Amino acid sequence: MKRACTTPQRGSDLRISTTMRLTAQPELQQEFNTVILFNITGPNSGLWILDLTRDSNWVSTNTAGVRPKTTVHISDNDFVGLITETLNPQGAAMSGRLKFKPMNVALARKLDKLFG
Repeated sequence: MKRACTTPQRGSDLRISTTMRLTAQPELQQEFNTVILFNITGPNSGLWILDLTRDSNWVSTNTAGVRPKTTVHISDNDFVGLITETLNPQGAAMSGRLKFKPMNVALARKLDKLFG
């Protein structure tokens, strides 16, 4: 199994991005109410858990015992585009730049609300 992370950078990016969005729109946490594993490849590769079943502390590198509803596979560069809102999540999923295992169409559509 891949290690939790090689650098904290992308985990921090995910934490800041989601915290800002969920603080501004707390109803999103209830709407998602799921656990997503982000598998980021490239220079800042690693695994990060986004647990939207919790009320706070949504991002973690502790993958032990976690059962995500889906795993999002994305490159480091595309992840930066996702959180800076220069990459459309639905378009990235349709072009294969953002992959879900197992595929979760409903979640793919919702990511626009969290990152778009």
